[in-house]
Amino acid sequence: MGWLTEKGGCIFINIHLQPRASKNEIAGIHGESLKVRLTSPPVDGAANSHAIEFLAKKLGVQKSKITIVSGEKSRHKTLRVEGITKEGAADILGISP
Repeated sequence: MGWLTEKGGCIFINIHLQPRASKNEIAGIHGESLKVRLTSPPVDGAANSHAIEFLAKKLGVQKSKITIVSGEKSRHKTLRVEGITKEGAADILGISP
């Protein structure tokens, strides 16, 4: 599975971020990424901050446990998440690995 991997006690989630959506939601799989729709605009890092906050709340981890490891200025991002397993994240997000 390309969108969710586990390595070294952390998981890595590839996301395709769609800013300025009508509501915040997980919209399924988009190619090899998890599609995340957010209401925030893509300016001054607002969408990045909102993505971290949204996924932290959804996954039940602290915001400090999520970091953007690539794609900070792109719609395609890779997030590193500590404190949750690959299977746990897939169950919470409702998408099977």
